[in-house]
Amino acid sequence: MSSDHHDSPTFEDSGIPQPWHLVRPSPWPFLGAMAAGLITGATVMYLHQDKITLGGLSVAPGLNGVLVGLAAVLAVMIGWWRSVIHEAFIEKAYTPPVKLGLHYGMALFISSEVMFFVAFFWAYYSAALFPPAVLGGVWPPADIPTANPFEMPLLMTVILLSSGVAVTWAHHAVLRDDRKGAVTGLLVTVLLGVSFSVCQAYEYAHADFSLSSGMFGSTFYMATGFHGLHVMIGTIFLAVCLWRAAEGHFRPDGHFGLTAAAWYWHFVDVVWLFLFVSVYWYGSH
Repeated sequence: MSSDHHDSPTFEDSGIPQPWHLVRPSPWPFLGAMAAGLITGATVMYLHQDKITLGGLSVAPGLNGVLVGLAAVLAVMIGWWRSVIHEAFIEKAYTPPVKLGLHYGMALFISSEVMFFVAFFWAYYSAALFPPAVLGGVWPPADIPTANPFEMPLLMTVILLSSGVAVTWAHHAVLRDDRKGAVTGLLVTVLLGVSFSVCQAYEYAHADFSLSSGMFGSTFYMATGFHGLHVMIGTIFLAVCLWRAAEGHFRPDGHFGLTAAAWYWHFVDVVWLFLFVSVYWYGSH
């Protein structure tokens, strides 16, 4: 998330100009680590039905513990990102070298996400191209009623690709300093993202197989489920950009937040195309 370029920040004690953003002491890394530990510990205890014993009193965190951990993580995310927006838009702390580093960082992050999905596709094609004897040597397994790829999956594809067009529209509107166009484009993108998630929830609710339905079920739900999670994260990302665009935070020479969101959304689009061809079309034969 960046802003208009002004003078480079200076060392407070020496006044020597330098191009880097010197981050002040912040509580967010510590609070973020505590929140992550809380939600991780609570989730593990919930899955194993463990209890905490304090002074002879046993307490099982259960699902409530997981929800408390999730609330803590969300609170840290909101507070930390609010500080980042303040640095970018109010303090004008992001200079051209800092912006370049942010672009490289986002590109590397998306690259790591690509490898994350490569693992799922590897597992899927390992079973699809060389189906083991336990599956009868065929893929998909004969007892799995697969969905028609040209019904709900095709509709979801059209929705997601249309959202990619809309976010590109919003990005180009920012480059033209057209706030209204940017807000409209982002609003359309967010609505399409929500529509995709609703369609996927409908698909899961009416599917004739589950996560426990052997190799096909596990690879299908892991790949499409994690993609759905990325869609929800990206929708939230873009909703924040929508609010920022409405507030006038983005300028033609300062809009890294929107750029990062657009990159992430296009990555989600591309992954879905591979899923549609591999899991829905090839997996339906």
